[in-house]
Amino acid sequence: MSKSVKLTDVSVKHVVIDMAAELGIEFTKQNNEYSLRLPEEIGKGYVRAIQFEHGVGVVIADYLLNQEFEFELKRGVIHPLKIVFNRENTIEHYFTNTDKKQSLRKLESLTVSATSKYNHKFKIPANKPVCLFSIEIDRRLFEEKIEDFLDEMDDDLEQIFRDVNGINLFSHKEYYSLDITTFMDEFLDCEHTGFMKSVYLEGKTYEILTHHFRQYIDDLNEPMKRKIFRQATVEKIEEAAQIIQRDLAVVDNVIILSKRVGLNQNTLQAGFKRLYKMTVNEYIQERRIEKAKELLENSLLNISEITYQIGINSRSYFSKIFKERFGINPKEYLERHRSGDDSISA
Repeated sequence: MSKSVKLTDVSVKHVVIDMAAELGIEFTKQNNEYSLRLPEEIGKGYVRAIQFEHGVGVVIADYLLNQEFEFELKRGVIHPLKIVFNRENTIEHYFTNTDKKQSLRKLESLTVSATSKYNHKFKIPANKPVCLFSIEIDRRLFEEKIEDFLDEMDDDLEQIFRDVNGINLFSHKEYYSLDITTFMDEFLDCEHTGFMKSVYLEGKTYEILTHHFRQYIDDLNEPMKRKIFRQATVEKIEEAAQIIQRDLAVVDNVIILSKRVGLNQNTLQAGFKRLYKMTVNEYIQERRIEKAKELLENSLLNISEITYQIGINSRSYFSKIFKERFGINPKEYLERHRSGDDSISA
C-alpha cells in the first residue's frame, strides 16, 4: 500500500519543508539550502533543495524507501516548470484527472509542466534506490532574466517559457546526454562552502539547463539527424565494446553488433570514434592484437592456436598486423619472451 504525501512546489524550499511536516521529521537550513534526512522507520537517504535567484532551484532526492510513496503536488497553484533527471531506478509520473501516466526510467529526463487543475503525482517504489535531480523554474520570475532573449528563442522553447501562469500541460521525455551526467556529478561533488558553493552550484545548474534545452531542440529532429550523444547511447556503445572483448574469437560484424546493442550502424561507429578514438573494426583489431600479446606471454598455445583464439583465420595476416603494431612478428616475439627478453612493449 502506498503512503500518500502532499507537497507544495511553488518554490523548492517548500518541497523540503512540507515533506518534513508530512513525515514528522526535522529539516535543516543553511544559507539558501534546505535539507532533511530520512529516519530508519521510513528508509534511508536525504532530500536537498537549493534556491537560486530568478525563480530557479534544484531538488535532489537520493533515498531508499521502506514502502511505496506517492507524492502529490498541491492543486490550485502555479507549478514551476520541472526538469527531472532520473539517475537510478524507474519512477512513475502522472497528471491527476487525466490518463497521462508515464514511467521515468534510469538515464531519462522529463521536462514537465502541470496546471492548477491537473497537478503532478510521482510514485516512488519501495526497496529500490532512487536518485533524482530536478531543476525547478518559476517562469514568472525567470521571465525577467530571459525577456530580452525570448524573441530570439527557438519557437518551441519560447512557447514553453511564455506560459508563465502554467496554463498548458506539457511533457517531454528523452534520454539525457553524457555532458549532463558530467555536470550533475560535478554539482553533487562540489567541495566549496558558503558563497563560493552557491555561485558554483548556480553556474552548474545553468550549464545543465543550457545543454538540456540544446538537447530538447535536437530531440525534435529525426533520430538519424540528432547530434548529441545521450547517456543511454554511451552505455550501449560500452556494451558493444564489452561484447567485442568477451566474444573476440567469434565477434560479429558491425551491422550485427549494432543490432545486438540496439543502435544503428552510424551511431555505433560515431560513438566508437568519440569514446575510443577509432572505428569499430579498428577497436576489434586492437583488442585482438592485445589479446594475442597476452596469450603469447601467458599461455602454452602455439601461434596457430592463438590466431584461432582471437578470431583471425589467416596466420600470415595475423603476423602482418602484429608486426605493424609491435615491430616484430609473433614467432620472434614468442622466442624472445621465452628466452627471457621482455624488452618489447605496447
